[in-house]
Amino acid sequence: MTVSDHMLQEAVDKLKSSGVRITPQRHAVLEFLLNAETHPTADDIYKALEGKFPNMSVATVYNNLRVFREIGLVRELTYGDSSSRFDCNTSKHYHIICESCGKIVDFHYPSLDEVESLAEQITGFDVSHHRMEVYGVCHECKKDKKQIV
Repeated sequence: MTVSDHMLQEAVDKLKSSGVRITPQRHAVLEFLLNAETHPTADDIYKALEGKFPNMSVATVYNNLRVFREIGLVRELTYGDSSSRFDCNTSKHYHIICESCGKIVDFHYPSLDEVESLAEQITGFDVSHHRMEVYGVCHECKKDKKQIV
């Protein structure tokens, strides 16, 4: 069993133990997310699976993503007015975002928990979490820009 197969089986088991029925569409959305090297939107997932499931609607994808989020299998990433993106890596990590193409890449850095503690001390807030994003231009866009010049 590959790592991907093992992760899929663990996710399916978590859904079943939460009382969620595993439909072919739900399984396909979950498998797509686990194998995605990007942080896809619901529309990305729909477009990737519509050939295999012509009767599946975008609403089906959104409903599955909502279930996955509520159970803790995915994190929803929101960035201003653009569509939500979904991340199967629910461990603590950060993102770097290309300002040119919108690509989002995970990067790991020691958690900044001390920032949360300091924010609580200074502001009196009860801090629930934090999110750090780093912005720049990805390698592909830099390469494309050099070719244009």
